[in-house]
Amino acid sequence: MSFPIDTIRAQFPALANNPDLIFFDNPGGTQVPQSVIDAVSGYWATSCANVGGAFATSQRTDATVAAARAAMARLLGTPDPYEIVFGQSMTALTFHLARSFGETLSPGDEIIVTDLDHDANVAPWRELEAVGAVIRRVPFDPATGLLDMTALEAALTPGKTRLLAITAASNALGTIPDLAHAIGLAHAAGALVSVDAVQFVPHCPTDVRALNCDFLACSAYKFFGPHIGVLYGKREHLERLKPHKVRPAKTSIPHCWEQGTLNHECLAGVTAAVEYIESVGMDAMQRYEAELGTRLLEGLHRLPGVTVYGPGKSDRVPTVAFTVAGHTPRAVAEVLGAAGICTWSGNYYAVGVMETLSLPEGAVRVGLAHYNTVPEVERLLSILATLESK
Repeated sequence: MSFPIDTIRAQFPALANNPDLIFFDNPGGTQVPQSVIDAVSGYWATSCANVGGAFATSQRTDATVAAARAAMARLLGTPDPYEIVFGQSMTALTFHLARSFGETLSPGDEIIVTDLDHDANVAPWRELEAVGAVIRRVPFDPATGLLDMTALEAALTPGKTRLLAITAASNALGTIPDLAHAIGLAHAAGALVSVDAVQFVPHCPTDVRALNCDFLACSAYKFFGPHIGVLYGKREHLERLKPHKVRPAKTSIPHCWEQGTLNHECLAGVTAAVEYIESVGMDAMQRYEAELGTRLLEGLHRLPGVTVYGPGKSDRVPTVAFTVAGHTPRAVAEVLGAAGICTWSGNYYAVGVMETLSLPEGAVRVGLAHYNTVPEVERLLSILATLESK
């Protein structure tokens, strides 16, 4: 694999400061490069103020917010930075969006969610049952981890389906659905589409204009940045829907959607995170992760006591869920943790996934990032081989 892995790893202080740890917990949050750390602390040191003031540090903060908006517009593929909304988290932004969207519904209007999604793209829409919405669920194939596109098409009711909520990449199985096809089907039925791209954006080039989605949400701390949520919305929808805000807040987009004072230091870190990705190149990161992910999948499949869930080498990001016969997922995670390997166990808020797979205790999840290495993957596999043989 021709990839400057040593140069990459040298930019992440956590890797040097924790030499005995292997970070495979990336779907829950990535490590951050020094440039992001410097951007956050640099904001505090030079620009700490609220926005809109007639003095230097406030004006620097205005510029910090504008730069973050422009950076996220580049990362997500929109030429309009005012289609970028910042908030506490992807979850909070989706609840905010769903509340406003719900005020446009009539009793009997339908919303489609999928069993492949994180609950942050399910629960906010299910709450609209309180205003008379009918929630329809689309399953996935437990054998392949792929979304049932035939069931999705059947669930769409022209004139009645108002919105499809769908993941761009499963945070549990790594599955990448045929998003362009799903969006095309939804639009043909007259429905809008809200995409959870939290696990997609860190691993794949994203182009909201090419996808033609109506909304797309992601989290900066999943792509080497701070804990902050990001929502893309087509201008026409952000201007049409009514956000909930305090009276003195701006009425223009995107400001009217951003409740309260933004986390300005985190926005400085968002810009640095996007610039870091641009410096490495998303295409290069994706190729390296795909090769590393293939090694992981092939190694797991060779272990007789291990069951891997989800798709094969294609149609996925390098996020893998598995169980080990005779051991609970938590017990496996504890063994790995004692060996310095960071993984998650449980359902990771992918409730529908674990219900479909009949895994009440969930599974072990390993998620790769471009700073992980082949020796780290081999270390994981060797420990699992010892564990499954006991």
